Amino acid sequence: MSTKPKILVTHKLPETVQDYLNLHGDCTFWNQEGSMPRSVILDKVSDAEGILGGTIDEELLSCAPRLRVASTSSVGYNHFDLDAMRSHGVIGTHTPYVLDSTVADLVLALMLSAGRRIAELDAYVKQGKWQKGTSGTELFGVDVHHSTLGIIGMGRIGEAIAKRAVFGFDMNLLYHSRRPKKEVDERFHARFCELDELLCESDYIVVMTPLTPETKHLIGEEQFNLMKSSAIFINASRGATVDEQALIKALQQGKIRGAGLDVFDIEPTPVDNPLLSMPNVVTLPHIGSATARTRNDMAELAARNLVEALNGGQAYIVQELKDLVPN
Repeated sequence: MSTKPKILVTHKLPETVQDYLNLHGDCTFWNQEGSMPRSVILDKVSDAEGILGGTIDEELLSCAPRLRVASTSSVGYNHFDLDAMRSHGVIGTHTPYVLDSTVADLVLALMLSAGRRIAELDAYVKQGKWQKGTSGTELFGVDVHHSTLGIIGMGRIGEAIAKRAVFGFDMNLLYHSRRPKKEVDERFHARFCELDELLCESDYIVVMTPLTPETKHLIGEEQFNLMKSSAIFINASRGATVDEQALIKALQQGKIRGAGLDVFDIEPTPVDNPLLSMPNVVTLPHIGSATARTRNDMAELAARNLVEALNGGQAYIVQELKDLVPN
């Protein structure tokens, strides 16, 4: 009889990661495209001690009396009901560090695309609108270099963005975070400031804060009213950190110049979302970490976290549940 812990995996993993998990657990895998249906998860989680993937909430936990560890292959974990997990004594793990550079690359791509109108002007050319005499001011964009960048949330990804912006584009850097960071100030000649000041002074505004009760709708109508009419707004954190209706209104009324979005309030976003018909808005399907190498690294770390946490080893435990781990 196997003494390996039972593990449920709710989405397809690389073969090498499956092989690793099979060495350490009695595993049930989902090898189809997409994610395991919720009804199937609730049925199969009944005897699982570890789960990789899926939303962890009271409904699931009530079906999983033996569950000890839930692992996610993302750095964000707003799909973990932390209060419910605490009440059931379930540890949560996530995957910081491995995706920082990939997400930072995408943020710079959004800044360049929205500022220089790349997607809009790509369509302009492909639709045959580029004619002689139409290469004047109507095609102008906004410089990235030597502009002022305001980063809201100076975590690891924020620092990776700052590195690219300051050393690659000679940008001036403002940031707002829970606390000033001396190392950020010194390395990037950055200035910590209150949110309102950052919004008033920045040419590019990037939201990289995690989604918490305190950051839900952190950016709303009041905040958009503070921004420059020439500002470019970028969100690559979570959709709910921004009041999407306020963003739509700000763009429709010309309170800001444009936006680059990798996240939305509802995902996938409905096809009738007004943001999708705005030529000055670059829209992506939440692909911040979506490269083959990074996603493989995330899957490997999520699997390693799960195995280590089940066996009392070192894992990246989410901050709010670290005290559940025995010393």
